[in-house]
Amino acid sequence: MGRFSDVLTIINGKNQKGVENPHGKYPIYGSGGIMGYADDFICNGQTVIIGRKGSINKPIFVDGPFWNVDTAFGLSAQTDILLPKYLYYFCEKFDFEQLNTTVTIPSLTKANLLNIEIKLPSLSEQEIIVRRLDKINSLTELRKQQLAKLDELVKAQFVEMFGDPVQNNKCFPLRYGENIFKLSNGKAVPEEKRRERGFPAYGGNGISWYTDKALFFKDTLVIGRVGFQSGNVHLAKGPLWVTDNAMYITEYNDKEIDLVFLHAQMEHIDFTRFQDAGDLKKVTQKPFMQMEFILPPILLQKNFTYFVDQIANAQLTILQSLDKLEMLRKSLMQEYFG
Repeated sequence: MGRFSDVLTIINGKNQKGVENPHGKYPIYGSGGIMGYADDFICNGQTVIIGRKGSINKPIFVDGPFWNVDTAFGLSAQTDILLPKYLYYFCEKFDFEQLNTTVTIPSLTKANLLNIEIKLPSLSEQEIIVRRLDKINSLTELRKQQLAKLDELVKAQFVEMFGDPVQNNKCFPLRYGENIFKLSNGKAVPEEKRRERGFPAYGGNGISWYTDKALFFKDTLVIGRVGFQSGNVHLAKGPLWVTDNAMYITEYNDKEIDLVFLHAQMEHIDFTRFQDAGDLKKVTQKPFMQMEFILPPILLQKNFTYFVDQIANAQLTILQSLDKLEMLRKSLMQEYFG
């Protein structure tokens, strides 16, 4: 074991105004990530960034030289006894919140950081630990890229089959939303009814929590109504609850429109652009009701849904792989860093 004071140097950040340049060579880091670019640097590469104020529990590892602002510390390892990447993984596991010195904006002091104790296996053991965790991170990133490519494939297939639904360049019949489906606003879930399991309660950003009763029992589309996620559309499996910051489709004619196809069409249209300009972003039912939607033959819609289902099966396999990688990562982090 060793203390931070014995194995690393803490480098204070500085105000960036004198060096800031949008075309600068060096990134400027705050506690939350890159804030711009600069013509000079404070920290050399292979340094761990820890927030002094703000995001104090989200360490960042930076390979090359950078400038850190005054809300971020740079932790520079003494490399004859501590590998920089090993230090980064230790910081990922360590709970810096326990060192928080304020009740308002989370803050850390240099003195408290220097007292942290860190396990110090040999450099060769540290290298093995870093390689294993790097491998898991690389595989995780690869799986996430695969998921993103499958999402892109669905979007590309939609355009290939149906064209641009706003321009309707394939000349499909058009119907106003109010003639295709009905929307209803969700209802608030009392705090005492919020659970960790049960029926999913959807808000504008997907599942917010769970509850013991269902508001709607069929599959539906849930649409964010209030907040920065307003206008986002989620395909949701029933039974479910929909919270009061979202709305959902309560009726539609499944003989003329397929729910999976409608979801893809709404995503392509991008209803987030109908958010109002106020501080609290909102989307009403109006743009959905007054939008003209394309109505291709139902068989063509079903063919698209079959394609989406095949992609979903592939995505499920990737998600299961991601779950296993995350479980392995947590297990190793606990083994290495306690």
